[in-house]
Amino acid sequence: MSWARLTVALLGRAALSPSLARALVVVAWRFRDRAWYRKAPFLPIPSRTYTRWRMHTAYGDPEAVPTVDEAIRYARWAAGNGQ
Repeated sequence: MSWARLTVALLGRAALSPSLARALVVVAWRFRDRAWYRKAPFLPIPSRTYTRWRMHTAYGDPEAVPTVDEAIRYARWAAGNGQ
């Protein structure tokens, strides 16, 4: 799965569940590049370097992409919503 497909799948699931949408927004905000407003495209998205590091520490592969269920489970855990 690519990051684009993961994003689309998560948006679809979030549209059906307000609590999941909240958890995904919380996690996305925590992952944002802290200077996002200084660099085009001026969106609060994570830096590629940070994302690669997170995937390396989680999966042992900087090119890994989590599954939809893994991303949802992590978002709910990180946002404090439980499983």
